[in-house]
Amino acid sequence: MEKNILNKLNKNKKRNNSTLFLILFGILFVAVVGNAFISRGGMRGGPDVVAEPLEMTFSDVLRRGDEIQTMNIRENVATGVLRDGTKYHAIITYNPELLEKLTKGGTSISIDTSKGWVDYLGTWVPIVMGLFFIWWIFRGMRGGAGGLGRALLGQNPTKIVTGKPKTTFKDVAGIDSEKQELSEVVDFLRDKSKFAAVGARVPRGVLLSGEPGTGKTLLARAIAGEANVPFFAASGSDFSGIIVGLGVAKIKEIFEMAKRNAPCLLFIDEIDAIGQRRSQNSFNDQDREQTLNQLLIEMDGFSNDTGIIVIGATNRPDMLDPALLRPGRFDRQVHIDLPDMAGRCAILELHAKKIKMHEDVNLENLARGTTGCSGADLENLLNEAALHAVRSGHKMVAPDDIEEARDKLIMGPRKIRKMRPEDIKLTAYHEAGHAYVSTVYADVTDPIHKATIIPRGRALGMVQHLPIDDKVSMSLAEIRANLAVALAGRAAEEIFFGADKITTGAESDIEMATRLARRSITTAGLSNKIGLVAINQAQTFGSRVPLENASEKTAEMVDAEIKSWLADAYTDATRILNKNKSVVKKLAEELLKRETLTGDEIMEIVGKKPAKKTTVKKAKVAKK
Repeated sequence: MEKNILNKLNKNKKRNNSTLFLILFGILFVAVVGNAFISRGGMRGGPDVVAEPLEMTFSDVLRRGDEIQTMNIRENVATGVLRDGTKYHAIITYNPELLEKLTKGGTSISIDTSKGWVDYLGTWVPIVMGLFFIWWIFRGMRGGAGGLGRALLGQNPTKIVTGKPKTTFKDVAGIDSEKQELSEVVDFLRDKSKFAAVGARVPRGVLLSGEPGTGKTLLARAIAGEANVPFFAASGSDFSGIIVGLGVAKIKEIFEMAKRNAPCLLFIDEIDAIGQRRSQNSFNDQDREQTLNQLLIEMDGFSNDTGIIVIGATNRPDMLDPALLRPGRFDRQVHIDLPDMAGRCAILELHAKKIKMHEDVNLENLARGTTGCSGADLENLLNEAALHAVRSGHKMVAPDDIEEARDKLIMGPRKIRKMRPEDIKLTAYHEAGHAYVSTVYADVTDPIHKATIIPRGRALGMVQHLPIDDKVSMSLAEIRANLAVALAGRAAEEIFFGADKITTGAESDIEMATRLARRSITTAGLSNKIGLVAINQAQTFGSRVPLENASEKTAEMVDAEIKSWLADAYTDATRILNKNKSVVKKLAEELLKRETLTGDEIMEIVGKKPAKKTTVKKAKVAKK
């Protein structure tokens, strides 16, 4: 109801302002056009003139100068009477010699330099229109959302989503600890009297931060839906505009609307757009700083018992101004991490309820193979699987559809490439090298899931591993084993094709191995030569400054140690493959035949028992 009334008032105000502007602009436009028309017509006379004057050209004036009795000159228009009484009208060019010649011939010449109202109109109309435009802009600044300036520059009203969401905590999975952290906010919105009885102050603002797709917006809607209170949502970019002062007016507008509906929830997404840290020399961002100042006042100013809880969401909390994060404003900060394996499984089960799944689909294995995926990634994965099922003519999502969707998410879409037979063969031996060394270190590394030589994205093939559970750290033995597995592909190329036949296919493997070795040596303190020294310090958003806090001598030692680790790993992989060339060749030949081998098939080929399957839950088939 509140929103409809505001919309009607704004529309009526805009309609009246637009009508007034059109009328004024029309009058000024007619005046300017009339000025141009009259100026072009000169002093021709009106409809009262009975006889039309004789039209003469400048050549006629020069030729018939002795016939002219009088001449009245105004600008470049000459009028007068000939000696026979005929009136004339001519367009001439100012020429002193011509005037002197006419005067000697007996012509009476007069020059009119006076200005009429038409001349004054042509001079002052542009000035008045300019002043009116400036007044219009400043009126839009003072009027905020309803000003004419906004209508001129195409500024839309603040996009405010209102209502009571139907989303609850049941619709949010994988972030149980975060939901527990926000349960107090829900209790306050339901009944704040029990908090007031004890003297407790509920957080006025909650800042949700985390990677994109972790569910910040969904969680905010769930809080409002769980508490059954009005929900106002806007984006940080809605409070910035071309005209100075509009951001402040919009902040006032949305908070006034929220106060009239308190207790309520106000959600500002991407709050870093207006809440960035202020600096001493930010002359170009004064409008943004004024908007931030108004937000600070509204959140904890002179009236601090408004019944409004503000929830902000951002992917970049380190950019926010400290005044925004102090107690009394955003005094509770909740960081939403990427879901762990249990969380991914819960998210998949939640989204799988909307999709018809085959009973053989193993959601727990899918959760194991999607480490580092957000909730949005997992929802997109299941949707891709459903789309693939439709393209394949399946009536429900089968395990093959899930596998195809997961490969597409991790490696990219399947590429149709016309590869040379020798390239396909080399790729098969490359992946066979990875796969075999993985089986040798099966007790240390993650179990192998499958090996494939089907091109996807930029990769010509891949060996995938499925972790048993989420890891928070890696041992030195595990790091050494992973380095050997990563370099086993290049080792297989050299063993089976010769040193002069190695290719650039190991580029990503070498990059990954170098990154793992450098991190282990420079930040984890796993090298005896370098010692327990942190050389690389993590910067904003995970970027790194190479060899920070290190001398040139230490940098050389680090480079030498990294090369030593990678050389040892390559030697280890070469030794293992040389001892088992026949088994590796068998693996490569099977890859050439089938293109894809599962983990159990690989273990069977190398003569080891397949890993025992853990007990998993099967997805229920949705009934029609």
